[in-house]
Amino acid sequence: MSLKERLLESLRLRVLGIPTPPAGDANSDTRVAILFSGGLDCTVLARLCHELLDPDQGIDLLNVGFENPRVVAQLQRENRHLPDCYEACPDRITGRRSFLELQKVCPGRAFRFVAVNVPYSETQAHRQQIISLIHPHNTEMDLSIACALYFAARGQGVCSESPDSPPVAYTSRARVLLSGLGADELFGGYSRHPSAFQQRGYSGLIDELLLDVSRLGKRNLGRDDRVMAHWGKEVRFPYLDERLVSWAIETPAWEKCDFENGEEASGVEAGKRVLRLLALELGMEKVAKEKKRAIQFGSRTAKMQSGKVKGTTLLA
Repeated sequence: MSLKERLLESLRLRVLGIPTPPAGDANSDTRVAILFSGGLDCTVLARLCHELLDPDQGIDLLNVGFENPRVVAQLQRENRHLPDCYEACPDRITGRRSFLELQKVCPGRAFRFVAVNVPYSETQAHRQQIISLIHPHNTEMDLSIACALYFAARGQGVCSESPDSPPVAYTSRARVLLSGLGADELFGGYSRHPSAFQQRGYSGLIDELLLDVSRLGKRNLGRDDRVMAHWGKEVRFPYLDERLVSWAIETPAWEKCDFENGEEASGVEAGKRVLRLLALELGMEKVAKEKKRAIQFGSRTAKMQSGKVKGTTLLA
């Protein structure tokens, strides 16, 4: 079985047969939402959901952006025109770009791009609640990641179904959320993976990949689930399907991320190459070339007060 077939098999278990949400809009049927940065992992999930879901079902793409006072002040000092700090977030830019590509390859599907805009005052108002939810995790990195997931899961923002349609206030009714977590760990998406290969070859790369997969539960899953469950949402992780994980671990590293040959071997970069080639197969050339970006930097939840704070710093 190919990666596409295995992902479809995983998604069938996670997106089919979901009951209609209560108090939904009688004119729409949206049961699934995707945590959507516009990056490779989540956009491939959105594209494959299109192949599985009933044509009448919509799919919400939850894209979160934050007012980061430090970044806003820096842009003002540089005299740069800043009409909207949310639209300037890196994940908002890639999100809208990938939304366009999805619409081109999935005609007829009601994708809704939900722009979740979070003012700094609202981030501060919810800070203690989020800290409570992520316990026992207690670092600045944990908080910045959790903030993005917390507000994305709330699903409250402005929605547009096409670039030409005016945005309207919207709250997603979908109670099942899909996350792309696991793709980087399985397919070599972090910058430390080529470093491990350069230092110790494929043996070192394999050790690094196995370490990353083994600590996902402790590092990510409990924390992420708690902050999203706060809103009565259930997050599901298609890349972490047991059979898919077993297959990915057994697949030779050079078939997943060929750091030995680089981009010239297939026209896409080596990190997560197997997933990038799938994106190309699915007709998404721009998505296949998207670079890895951490959620806290893409949504600008990181370093809100000071650019000097480290992710490992313990919360006060």
